[in-house]
Amino acid sequence: MSTQPKLKRFNQNILTKYQIYNSIFITLPFDNIRNTGVLLPLFNDVCKKGFESGKSPTEIVEYFFNKFQDNPSDKEKFDLLFQFIQYIERQVVLFDAVEDAGFPIIHNMDGKGTLRFTKEEAFAQNKKESLQQYLEDFKVRIVLTAHPTQFYPGSVLGIITDLTNAIVENDLINIKKLLAQLGITPFLKEAKPTPFDEAVNLIWYLENVFYHSASQIYNYISSNIYDNTIMDNEIVNLGFWPGGDRDGNPFVTTEITIKVAERLRQAIIRSYYRDIRKLRRKLTFKNVSNIILDIESKLYQSFINPENIVISLDYFLNNLLEIRRLLVENYQALYLSELNDLIHKVKIFGFYFATLDIRQDSRIHHQVFSQIVELSHKNDLNLFPHNYEELSETQKLEVLAETKGKIRVEDFTDDLVIKTLGSIKAVRTIQKNNGEMGANRYIISNNQSALNVMEVYSMLKLTAFSNELPVDIVPLFETIDDLENASSIMKQLYENDSYMKHLDSRAKKQTVMLGFSDGTKDGGYLMANWSIYKAKEELTQISRKFNIKVIFFDGRGGPPARGGGKTHQFYASLGPTIENQEVQLTIQGQTISSNFGTVESSQYNLEQLISSGVANQFFDSGKNQMNVEQKLLMNGLAELSYNAYNEFKNHPKFLSFLENMTTLKYYSKTNIGSRPSKRNSSKELNFNDLRAIPFVGSWSQLKQNVPGFYGVGTALKKYEDSGEFDKVISFYNNSKFFRSLIENSMMAMKKSFFALTRYMEKDQEYGEFWSLIHNEFLLSKRLVLKLANQTELMQNYPQGKASIEVREEIVLPLLAIQQFALKKVQEIKEQENPNKKQLKTYEKIITRSLFGNINASRNSA
Repeated sequence: MSTQPKLKRFNQNILTKYQIYNSIFITLPFDNIRNTGVLLPLFNDVCKKGFESGKSPTEIVEYFFNKFQDNPSDKEKFDLLFQFIQYIERQVVLFDAVEDAGFPIIHNMDGKGTLRFTKEEAFAQNKKESLQQYLEDFKVRIVLTAHPTQFYPGSVLGIITDLTNAIVENDLINIKKLLAQLGITPFLKEAKPTPFDEAVNLIWYLENVFYHSASQIYNYISSNIYDNTIMDNEIVNLGFWPGGDRDGNPFVTTEITIKVAERLRQAIIRSYYRDIRKLRRKLTFKNVSNIILDIESKLYQSFINPENIVISLDYFLNNLLEIRRLLVENYQALYLSELNDLIHKVKIFGFYFATLDIRQDSRIHHQVFSQIVELSHKNDLNLFPHNYEELSETQKLEVLAETKGKIRVEDFTDDLVIKTLGSIKAVRTIQKNNGEMGANRYIISNNQSALNVMEVYSMLKLTAFSNELPVDIVPLFETIDDLENASSIMKQLYENDSYMKHLDSRAKKQTVMLGFSDGTKDGGYLMANWSIYKAKEELTQISRKFNIKVIFFDGRGGPPARGGGKTHQFYASLGPTIENQEVQLTIQGQTISSNFGTVESSQYNLEQLISSGVANQFFDSGKNQMNVEQKLLMNGLAELSYNAYNEFKNHPKFLSFLENMTTLKYYSKTNIGSRPSKRNSSKELNFNDLRAIPFVGSWSQLKQNVPGFYGVGTALKKYEDSGEFDKVISFYNNSKFFRSLIENSMMAMKKSFFALTRYMEKDQEYGEFWSLIHNEFLLSKRLVLKLANQTELMQNYPQGKASIEVREEIVLPLLAIQQFALKKVQEIKEQENPNKKQLKTYEKIITRSLFGNINASRNSA
């Protein structure tokens, strides 16, 4: 491992290589690429100098055309702008591939946060047995979600993978071929993907990345911590949302849910079949080869005919264990490690590969449940008292706890009811085909009461299950108010005898999901994170009181504003007052490709998450616990920030600014994902219906990143003005939690670039509002730097800072083009007789420019 500083390694192995390969890309034998490759550096230089001198994007683009083009027509201008966009998209792909190839060089794969480092630290402190005991139950669950924030089609993902491998091997001939392939491969999807398409795209990561990285982690723990014994705990679980997440997505049907589960089963069987074929060439011994051949035949038949699976999981695993016994007893354990690797994979992935979560909004459930009650009364089913609707919430909970009987989906005509109950029935079907782990969680979005949980409990029993309920019901608390009420809601459920009996059958575990995305959208950055922290403490306390182990499932997005950033630092910062037997979080879009896109990066980041839990338990336990004074300080900062953010959110220009001055409305025009950008189809913009991804993403496209910092500066200023800033500095230096919050906010600000939109300062309608945002940014930046005793944002993370700077430089022309087009759209719409053809072209430019910006940021939304 190189001992050079990270920044030097980055410059030598990432930046220099990118510059070399980009120069090759420019010389490729395609006229449009060659011409673009010559003109784009000139345009980039014009953009840099233009923004430095205070010019607007419109002035910059028009200056470029006047200086470097000979009286071009509108068509020639449009063509060149589109070529710039296409070229920059491919530059981003190239930089992604170079960074992926250099990942093991830049990161210390045996350093702090890795399993090797953690093991050696534990063993040095004579904590081997304690570590073994802790890992018997500890798990990390990564849930790949149906919220795509990356647009690469499968063909481009394949090029990135091949290009990464070629760069690792320094295979210049192959690199040139792949760059040529990249230059002529379409990036755009012709139509919006279906939920099934989204599932297929993410299954690629399961087969090509997680299948290997998760087993390598298991192998290491088994060999080095458990002395080569087979563990009962998988350590790493995978979850899956595409095809199961029905919240606000009318395109997810029961048929698609079952089809996705079948595809997951087929993908894992295919992966096992490939491994068995490799093993058969090695395990050619007497009494072994015949068992391998039998397994291979059964896996093949099950793969080509998914309607008829001819091998059970028990049969498969037991035969592998028998081969293991024969190798150890008769054949000097030859190829034992290769066989163990497959055994470990079977224990981790079963025949389901990843658990398909089902999710729906509580308000939808209530509508459906009302129709069930109505049908019960109408058909004299006697499922509920005739005065059920008039009962109090407490009385309703008692009724739902004792629900008995059955309802048939076909008795309903309402499409919403049919789809909702159909998805519940699908859970039973999937469990039958893939095993219980195939689908055993039902998530309730926007959970606001115990009644929301018990309505789902009742529907599960009435529709698909009778006595035993092999499903975890997971309430999702998202808004600030819901987070404050979470513990009292769970207390109501724990006091319900029937629900507690259900939890007894689920190993006395209750999973609770907490939403960072909507929390930040609702209450601002500091308040959302602090509210979730407090909710976790309160939920831990009430759960322990009832002898329930609460499992926290964090709904995190890519950027700090949605719970992203340096995630493992948050988990390492939690004290003993927060349950941490499992780390569960959603991973989506760019975060999948940037943090888990290769086997090396996936293994590294999974190990960081595992080690964060171990460190919190063994090495930092008690150190991370906030004292009373620190909690009061954090609460004061959060309240001040919340008030500032609320005032900003209630500004009369807030919604119209989002609608008219950002790319918000264009998110729905991209073919990135199947899910609508709003929860309803109303033409009028309603903040509550707006999804977090387009909300956060729109600020990111503006390079303002408001949700990641707004209110932070105002909160810190209050303590500076009162002469108490030293208290905040002490808090920052002594609290990992607060330090992680500030460092992630720094990342959001580092990705901000207000020179891009400075022209808005002079806008008659929105100038004052733009200045409000800019002033809060300047205040927040000044005070976080003062707090951290730094002169530059992300000063302590030079490699991450350098990566952001390179990416921002690559997309700078793209940002200028986007803002230029946005301004042109506004001008055309103000005309008495707008040119519809030009309007359509400029809107297409805006939509196309979204893609490169999204992918370059790697965690923009």
